[in-house]
Amino acid sequence: MPGRLRRLPYFLALAFLIACGRPDSAQTREPPVPRPTPQLSATPPPPITRPEIDATSIYEAEEGTRIVNADIPVSGDAREFGRLIDRLSEPGGYFPSDNLVSNETSYLHVLGKMREMGVRGGAYVGVGPDQNFSYVAHIRPSIAFIIDIRRDNLLHHLLFKALFENARNRLEYLCLMLGKPLPDDLREWDDASIDEIVVYVDTAVASPEIFEKADALLLESVKRFGYPLSEADLGTISGIHALFYDYGLDIRYSNRGRGPYGRFPSWRLLILETDLDGVRRGYLASEHSFRAVKDLEHRNLIVPVVGDLAGPHALAAIGREIASRRLRISAFYVSNVEQYLMQGPGFDAFAQTVARLPFDDRSVLIRSYFARRYPIPQTVPGHFSTQLLEHFTDFVREQSQGGYRSYIDLVTRNAIPLN
Repeated sequence: MPGRLRRLPYFLALAFLIACGRPDSAQTREPPVPRPTPQLSATPPPPITRPEIDATSIYEAEEGTRIVNADIPVSGDAREFGRLIDRLSEPGGYFPSDNLVSNETSYLHVLGKMREMGVRGGAYVGVGPDQNFSYVAHIRPSIAFIIDIRRDNLLHHLLFKALFENARNRLEYLCLMLGKPLPDDLREWDDASIDEIVVYVDTAVASPEIFEKADALLLESVKRFGYPLSEADLGTISGIHALFYDYGLDIRYSNRGRGPYGRFPSWRLLILETDLDGVRRGYLASEHSFRAVKDLEHRNLIVPVVGDLAGPHALAAIGREIASRRLRISAFYVSNVEQYLMQGPGFDAFAQTVARLPFDDRSVLIRSYFARRYPIPQTVPGHFSTQLLEHFTDFVREQSQGGYRSYIDLVTRNAIPLN
């Protein structure tokens, strides 16, 4: 089991959970045709020695902690970006998982239907890490907001933003994240298939020198984004980055305290996922999609926000910001957050906020359903998750007429057929 970095129990537990996930044998794929790669040393890289991270920084910044990027000159646009994050956000909260990558192999299954329905433009709202970029790449919103109860998710998205800022193409994006060497002919990889890029990344050997150089580059970028950061914040960002270095494309979603279910997909599998037509549609599947996301990041139009979907401020504030820009929400990706909200009093508060968001007849909610005990008709064989769509108008109408009886009722009653 890899363990190149010294960390507090949080990171050790996460490493254990990731390592326990089973290989990607649940879905059979034809191996990609490899592009020639440089001869690289097979010698395992030496360990990286990093300072331990204060555990209190994992979910929220410590009050009174010195802001380390306060005196770094930033552009007016960056200052406004940082102020917008701060204005929209709530205090961070706890969630029992470490969402460094998704666990939804079905996440691309809704793209064809959304394209058919004309779900495009407007504003996008979503939760979680980089699966949002694939929706953004296809919807092409004017602005996107990524809201998550975990403050770590905001810090993770600042790392993603730094990657997009510094990467010239998809291959460099992955190499910067994973501490991999770049080929001499980097620009020639613009036209490579994602299969070829994955083969290169899997073949190239990471090194601590490359990782440390990339980490320093990305942290310097993060400091200039206009959002106040403490030493603890920077340590958390660096720690997240280091986990991607440790596990490469094998990094997986994990559940804290419950252990993996055994079906959590690797980042590799998620990157190579397809839509229902068998076509790779993720944001790294083509340079065109990658650059669409990179452009929005460059213009500070992918805005990470800390907030509870059932909370008193963040989601409603996002709605007001979207309305002030004279936009409507095209898609709101909620994953399976509603399942957790229905376990307590939060769902009604969430539904009331959704009813006040700016939307129209084409606006949709994107859900993920995990069919462990109760499979539903839209579940695709070989997938642990099921992706679903519902019109905003149907959701708001149902809530006004008495609401949904259960989570199963929620995900099935008005689900839009995908085929």
